[in-house]
This record gives sequence, structure tokens and C-alpha cells, in this order.
Amino acid sequence: MTRSVRSVALLGNFLPRQCGIATFTADLAAAIVENDPGIDCFTVAMNDRPEGYEYPSTVRFQIQQGKLNDYSVAADYLNTSGVDAVSLQHEYGIFGGQRGSFIIELARSLKMPLITTLHTILRDPSPLEHWIITELAHLSEFLVVMSERGKRFLRETYRVPEAKIRLIHHGIPDIPFLNQDPCRSKFVADDKIMILTFGLLSPGKGIEFMVDALPDIIRTHPQVLYFVVGATHPHLRAESGEDYRLSLHHRAEHLGVAEHIVFYDRFLDRADLLEIIRAADLYVTPYLNEAQIVSGTLAYALGAGKAVVSTPYWHALEMLADNRGRLVPFRDPQALATTINELLERPEECHAMRADAYEYCRPMVMAEMGRHYLEVIAAARDQHVQVPREQPALETLSGREPRLPQINLEHVRLMTDGTGMLQHAKFTVPDRAHGYCVDDNARALIAVIRAHSLNKTDDSLTELSTVYLSFLDDAFNRETGRFRNFMSFNRQWLEETGSEDAHGRAVWALGVVAGHGLNQGQVAVATGLFWDALPALDSFSDSRAIAFPILGIQAYLHRNGDDHRALGILKALGNRLQERFRKYATDNWLWHEEMLAYDNARLPQALMACGHATNDDEMVSLGLRVLQWLRDIQIDPSGGWFSPVGNQGWYSRSGSKAQYDQQPLEAAAMIAACTEAHACTGDDEWVQLASTCFSWYLGNNDQRIKLYDHTGGGCRDGLHAAGVNENRGAESTLSYVLSLLAIYNLRGLTTGPNGAGEQAFANDLPEPQEF
Repeated sequence: MTRSVRSVALLGNFLPRQCGIATFTADLAAAIVENDPGIDCFTVAMNDRPEGYEYPSTVRFQIQQGKLNDYSVAADYLNTSGVDAVSLQHEYGIFGGQRGSFIIELARSLKMPLITTLHTILRDPSPLEHWIITELAHLSEFLVVMSERGKRFLRETYRVPEAKIRLIHHGIPDIPFLNQDPCRSKFVADDKIMILTFGLLSPGKGIEFMVDALPDIIRTHPQVLYFVVGATHPHLRAESGEDYRLSLHHRAEHLGVAEHIVFYDRFLDRADLLEIIRAADLYVTPYLNEAQIVSGTLAYALGAGKAVVSTPYWHALEMLADNRGRLVPFRDPQALATTINELLERPEECHAMRADAYEYCRPMVMAEMGRHYLEVIAAARDQHVQVPREQPALETLSGREPRLPQINLEHVRLMTDGTGMLQHAKFTVPDRAHGYCVDDNARALIAVIRAHSLNKTDDSLTELSTVYLSFLDDAFNRETGRFRNFMSFNRQWLEETGSEDAHGRAVWALGVVAGHGLNQGQVAVATGLFWDALPALDSFSDSRAIAFPILGIQAYLHRNGDDHRALGILKALGNRLQERFRKYATDNWLWHEEMLAYDNARLPQALMACGHATNDDEMVSLGLRVLQWLRDIQIDPSGGWFSPVGNQGWYSRSGSKAQYDQQPLEAAAMIAACTEAHACTGDDEWVQLASTCFSWYLGNNDQRIKLYDHTGGGCRDGLHAAGVNENRGAESTLSYVLSLLAIYNLRGLTTGPNGAGEQAFANDLPEPQEF
């Protein structure tokens, strides 16, 4: 006899957070308990802001979306909680890492069965998006989808076996089917016709097309009122305020229909939402594109027996088939108006459509959804017991992946004032005597933009990036088209033209803002300055000053992939760099000049980045060979740790490699180049090498001394024969931060439980000495 499920943990967003996943998770929890009041059903909630939310007591653990270590701590909590299974609500955007890849960290660590509900299934995913779903399929006993199309996508696009897929429709409230619902009187007079759209407001909802349709609707049916119910999506409001909502107001006023639109600008609780759904005569979803595999608002409306008019996104195509609703083309206000008018003029036909929809949705009521989930959870538990995952009987410290340090920008903030980031520090104290430079403020800008991409809700990062971008803007000499580099503490520029290196780094940073920045004003400023600074590159002779802008253009293309002018400049710079290697490099000295000096791995990184972006396999191959050559030079043959070229003599072609002083800059460059190599090849050896280089900061080095300061977040300035340089300057600290961010984005992005990522930090490190 099958044992009943005693305990289940849900993992996802949860009310009062305002989003569809939070509502779904709360509905699912209630539906499970409704089916089995004795079950222990609790939630691990995802937070998108540091302060979290005022959750009910059933939320027993919280994960900060952008903190990787929270995921492994959550896995530990779940593994000791005694739950029979974990039900994961998956949506790419609610988890940290590249496209939400941090959730893989947690899924790999669970010892109980995992059931993953997919709220987004893409027909044409990126390689990373595809990998995340296939990895979740591997780690889950079952994948739950909410539509037949979702099942088909999993089979055809992701090659998930049919036996692993379960279809459980989105749950709906059990609302009576009434011709004249008493709830109407709360919202409209008896002689009015109420058309409804509800849900979090964002441009993708296409409400402007319904507004455009209203004049034709009102001309025939002047008693129509269009209710737009829901708060603006919190993330959209953080980025652009109420711009979209205000644009709808202005549009309605311009069209003369403002008196026929009611905006309910708030996130409704379940009771209020159900009342307004019951009050509506007709429900509209004018979404702008087809790629929506499930719509909770559509399910709610259809389940309430509402007449529905919708654009043909995937879920609507399935739910409204067989005369259960009406479909109109995307972005077509005339079709919306015509279809709505027809339904209002044919009440008998409309009533039959409503009845068909209501009857179709009866198996989807919340209680049925909860029952189906309990059946899947029980099956997953029984299957997991019969075919357990491979795992050690007793997990020890050597058998698990050590946790990464948290991203700590405290020392970066300490070194930053209203002008920019200071260059140097005396121990942990900023040293004003040396002022500022473009090199460090460009590095700081790159680091903060990347950190913000990882944690989009930290508004303080926008303040930092504004300071660094303003510094670069002031550094640019528009008369010469070049960046100055050094500024004194009293804000006096110390030169009219800085180094080629500094100019190249500035272009790199500006490209990162233009391609990845989250603040529209910063993106606009950076884009203009980026293009102003590019012409100077034509005369540059330094190879690094060519490599840095290549990385900047690569970043710029992330958002501007169809910019052929940028692609042309990228290709020309890549060819110049490639030609230098062709002219000078030999089999024994695979370098572009006589001396191997500083920031060395940025050159193969740039070759691979350019080759990858321009489909030049020969250039990618050269970059990989150069990186392999640098690896062979800088990995200690006896201990396997990273031992970069020292700056006390460097490494000349005719000489020997200087062991000291070793700089954090070199570790950062190698880690970034390994990241690019992994992107180009998918080979996990580059994740392992990046991890080895990162462990240099943590004491896996020639001196067995840790350079990273866990307390303050700074990084010591270098490793020398007598120990470490205790100063924690900008270049060193930013090199460490950039390294950690790169490792965060690599973490988990390997081929599976036996891939390099599982071993990435499992090497035995020496006990670091603290000085």
C-alpha cells in the first residue's frame, strides 16, 4: 500500500511578493493542504530584495536571489528537514546567475526527490536556457507542465522522455457560473458592459492595442467600461517608474476614451480579484507575442466562465480551442474591436461559448490541482526510493563543493568618493595622495555593472556606476578624442592625453555599460561616449590597447547585435591583433612580442571573443592555443596551483620567468579568458582552470597565503618573496571582485554531476595564513 505524503516543501516566490509565481505557489500550497489537512506543507521563498517580505509562518526559509551561497544553505536546510519531496516552481528570472543558473546548485545538492514545474518553456531557447532545462530534467523525478504544447516542446526541443513529463493544468478558483453575478454591483451600474484585463502591468501585455480598439467599440456600445486591473510590475516600476501606465492614460485621452477606462493600480488579494473577475462581462488578453506557454490570468478568467478575446499566444491557442473563446491577430486593434462588438451583439452565442469554457475548466479547479500534485509527489518519492541518486553514504567536507565567498563591495565603496575610485590604499585606508585614474574607474565600472546584472534589485549599485561613468565622461578630452588618465585628489587632471591602455580600458567599460547596463540614462551616456572614443583606436600600437576595446565591443553587441558598423570595427581590431601573433609567435614562444608582462590573458580572451562574435574559427583557435600556452607557463608543475608571471623582471623570450611580485590582475585576466574559452568550446577543463586561478586568492599559491580579506572585502596588492603586500588598492580589489563575479557566473554551468563544476573548488587547499 502506498504511504501517504507526510511533508512537502515548495520552492518559489510567495505572497505578499507581487508576481504570478508567488500567487501560484500560494494557491498550490493551499490546494495541497485542502486535499490533506494533516500534511506539513511549507515554502522556501525567493527574495528579489534584501529586506525580503512579511511572509506567513509557512515560509520557513528565504533565499536572496543573487547570493549563490544561499542556494547551498537552503539545500542543507531541506536535506535536514525530513520532507518527502521538493516542488520547485521554475521561471528563469526568479533565480540568480546567468538566466537563473544558480538554482542548479541547489537542485544538485538535494537528497530527496525533486518535482519541477516549468512556468516558461521556450521553443527556441539559447544554449544556456536549453542546458538549464535539460539539467533540471536530469535532476528531477518529474517535470510538470501546464499545457499540451509544453509537453511537446519538452519532447521535441529538450529531448525529455515522455515518462518524465506530467501535465497538470494551472489551477483555477471554483466560481459558480452565473448570468448576472451579484458582484457586478460593486463595480458597475446594471446598464454598463464591463470588459476586463488584469495582471501585473508591463508593455508586453499589449494593452495599448485594446485602448486603440475602444473608439470603435464605444461607437457601437457606448455603455462599455474597460477595467485595467493590476499594479505595475515591481521590476518595471524600479527601472522606468509608471511610464507605461502614463502612456496608456495619454493614449486614452488622445483618443477621447478616457471616461471609458478604469485603472485599478494595485495588486489585488485573492478575494478582491475573484470579485472583479465575477463582475466582468468579457475578458481580454491582447499580449504581443506567442511565446507564453501559460497564463494564470487566462486560466482564472476562463474558469470563471467569462467570454474571452485573446491574441494567439501558445496557452490561448490551447485553452480557447473548440469555440471556448475568440482569437484575434497580434497588434490588431481593428480585429479586437470587430470581435468584441460581434460577441456583444450575439448574446446567445456568447453564452454558449462561456458555458463550453466553464465546463472545460472544471477539472482544473484548485482542489483537483492539489490532488494531482500529491499524486505526482507520491510517485516521485516512491520512484526515488526505488532508484536512488548516486551519492556517498556519508557526505564529508572533501566530498562537497566548498562555498564561494559572498560578493562584498564594502572596500570598493570605501575607496570611492563623489569623484571616483581612489587608486591606492595604505593597508585598508584609502590613500588620497595618489588621486584617481581612468584605469581603475573603468575597472570599477565594469565590476559594478556586472554585479548589478547578478543582483538587479540593488539600487545602490546604480549610484556607484553613476560615479564611475561620470569620471570617464570628464576624463574624455573632446578636443583630442582621447582619455586623460591621472587626476589629483583636488580634481586636477595631470595630463592632456593618457596611455593607450587607459583609453582601451575606458572603451571596454563603456561597451559593458552600453551592452549590459540597467539604467537607461547611463546606457545613453555610455553609448555616445563609446562611439566618440572609437576613432582614436586606429592609431594605437599597443596590443592590449587593441584587446581591451575588442572586449568592449563584444559587450556592446550584447544589446546591439545588429550593429554592422560595430561588427566591422570589431573584426578589424581582431585582425590587427591576430596579425601581430602571426608575425612574431613561434611554436616555442606563442606571444606577440618579446616580453610576457601584465594582463597577459586579456589578449587570448580578446581573440576568442572576436572570433566567436564574427564566426572566425581560426581566430578562436589561435586564442585557445595562446591561452593553453599561458596555462602551461603559469601553472606550477609540482603543485598544480596558479603561479603568474611576476612583475620584478617579467618573462622575456631569452630569459626566465620572474616568480614575484605576483599581481591579482593576472588571476583576473586568466579567469576571464577561461570563461571565454568555456563559452567558445563548452569544455569543462576551462571551468577547472578558472577555479584553480581563483583559488590563488584564497591561499592556493606559492606562499600559501590568502590575499582576499574576508572581513573588509579588499584584496591585498600582491604576493612577493617575503609574503604579501598588505595594501588593498583599487586594482587588486577590483581584480578580485571581477574574478569572483566570473566564477559566480560559471558556477554550475558544467555538463552534469560528474563534470568539472562539481569538483571546481573541491581540491584540498592549504591552510591559509593570516597576517
